[in-house]
Amino acid sequence: MREDVENLDISDVTANWVNAEVLHRQIDERIKALADLSHTPLFFGRLDYLHAPGADMAEGAEGEQFYIGRRHVHDADGDPMVIDWRAPVSQPFYRASKKDPMDVGLRRRFGYTGGDLTAYEDEHLSDPAEVATTSKLLQQEIERPRVGPMRDIVATIQPEQDEIVRSGLAGSVCVQGGPGTGKTAVGLHRVAYLLYAHRERLARTGTLVIGPNKSFLHYIEQVLPALGELEVKQATVDDLVAQVEVRGSDDAAAAVIKGDARMAEVLRRAVRSHVTLPSEPVVVVRGSRRWRVPAYELEEIVRELLDREIRYGAAREALPQRIAHAVLVQMERSGEAPDDRVQDAVARNTAVKAAVKAIWPPVDPAKLVLRLLSDADFLAVHAEGILDEDEQKEILWQKPVRSVKSAKWSAADAVLIDEATDLVQRTHSLGHVVLDEAQDLSPMQYRAVGRRCTTGSATVLGDLAQGTTPWATRSWDEALRHLGKEEAVVEELTAGFRVPTDVITYASRLLPHIAPGLTPVASVRENPGFFEVRTSAADAEVVAAAEELLRNEGSIGLIAADARIPILAEALTAAGQTYLGPGEETTAETRLTLVPASLAKGLEYDYVVLDEPQAVVDGEPDERTGLRRLYVALTRAVSGLIVTHAAPLPPQLA
Repeated sequence: MREDVENLDISDVTANWVNAEVLHRQIDERIKALADLSHTPLFFGRLDYLHAPGADMAEGAEGEQFYIGRRHVHDADGDPMVIDWRAPVSQPFYRASKKDPMDVGLRRRFGYTGGDLTAYEDEHLSDPAEVATTSKLLQQEIERPRVGPMRDIVATIQPEQDEIVRSGLAGSVCVQGGPGTGKTAVGLHRVAYLLYAHRERLARTGTLVIGPNKSFLHYIEQVLPALGELEVKQATVDDLVAQVEVRGSDDAAAAVIKGDARMAEVLRRAVRSHVTLPSEPVVVVRGSRRWRVPAYELEEIVRELLDREIRYGAAREALPQRIAHAVLVQMERSGEAPDDRVQDAVARNTAVKAAVKAIWPPVDPAKLVLRLLSDADFLAVHAEGILDEDEQKEILWQKPVRSVKSAKWSAADAVLIDEATDLVQRTHSLGHVVLDEAQDLSPMQYRAVGRRCTTGSATVLGDLAQGTTPWATRSWDEALRHLGKEEAVVEELTAGFRVPTDVITYASRLLPHIAPGLTPVASVRENPGFFEVRTSAADAEVVAAAEELLRNEGSIGLIAADARIPILAEALTAAGQTYLGPGEETTAETRLTLVPASLAKGLEYDYVVLDEPQAVVDGEPDERTGLRRLYVALTRAVSGLIVTHAAPLPPQLA
């Protein structure tokens, strides 16, 4: 298939060099999408239908056989050999069961080792004599060691996951899932499915995956290309709102206020305060005639634009045309017959331009936020009845700032500037946005993401128990309201495929303290996993625990409180042990990653050493946030976990 594309001759099919360049680029993208992936088989399953799909199910009708894989594959004659996992005919591979065989006689799963076919397993779904059993190949694939970046799960998608993956483009979905329930994978595979089902529309409008940090995005970046999808962009929320350079930071109290949805109204008032109702008429001179638009008529035009609540910039562009229209009405009454060209000429008239500048001056969003945060009187006027005096003092800068460039903007300030920018000019909307680790966003950050999909849909992924910011969301209903997707369906995933039973049971002791009411994750893994709590008097013992785990196959994560990272780095170096940073790809020589607890979210390792749980808790501004950070760190292991501590463990783990 790749060779066919490489051998295409387009010399006689393009009208000009521009068309040729576009077509060459499309061909290059297609060749990239058809690249072979080492150790990635083209098919992983087979379905034997009792009857051909769509055919009459009368007795004697012949069945049909389909191989299911990551990509559609056809032979030299164009006949399909492997069916894309996203095609409707592939759906029973994930949904069919003994109770509902979906007209499938046989479901076959294939097992691979290093890309070589080594096993297969059959289920005769329509045979009442065969008892339903757990698939050993499925279990082995779920428990396969995690080396390198995140991989796709097309061979192991479960029925409840498949339901979310195949949900339509028109609706938004929110997935609440505990550690290891596959919510990130479900979100990425939903993007792949939507691109398959609505390719033309999403090619026009665009898709975006938003992650919590660069390490996380690097970890997941190979999943969609492995499924042949190369056009999906990835970003963090900070990337989306990067209109100024972030060089400063806020304390927790100021960040919470700046991230509060009430700030949207403060900004709206501040933007609209620039409009001044006219007190003077506008006189337009054309040739020997003078046309006068009185102040009261100008005021009516301005008030109407304000009442319509359209963007500040759009209203400013509309104002000269409205004034020109008022002049044209007078011209018509006097017997003239002006056309659109006359209206445009009047709108560009010097007197009209001067009036617009005085009534509706341009607004620079960054300068506006600068003034709000540095001018106590300006903030007080626009925050009256919204923020109290203490809250206003909390967000005001202590030292005056001369310019936008010299200001030490924080991440929360950048979000405020993005909000102000949208009040002036509408933000471009995409066809679909995936928002992962969404529980950590502030209301203002939700609004920033929501602006990117006002005309599209969203997939929101997160776990309320893993909210580790002071402004973490309290409920999905509240989060979806700020996102502008109140109609989104909330789905809950409770089956754990990643974290071993003993590990998730231990971590779940924290749930009553960090997210009461959430359903604990129930591990479906047959392997209970390796789990041990050890007292360690010296850092060398922590390193020894990591070296012990390195005797196993797979990746190893040494997770510790951020303040402990330099100390453990020194201990690892002294022991001659090489290590990586979060997001860096493991190699055969280096499989150990040293992970600050603040960056552990979303990552996974075959084995984990968690150093000093109490230090992880103490590293956060309050106990609840600290316990949530600890919950995240405890649930990064796929096969085994060693908890090491010299200080007493948090009482919540007792």
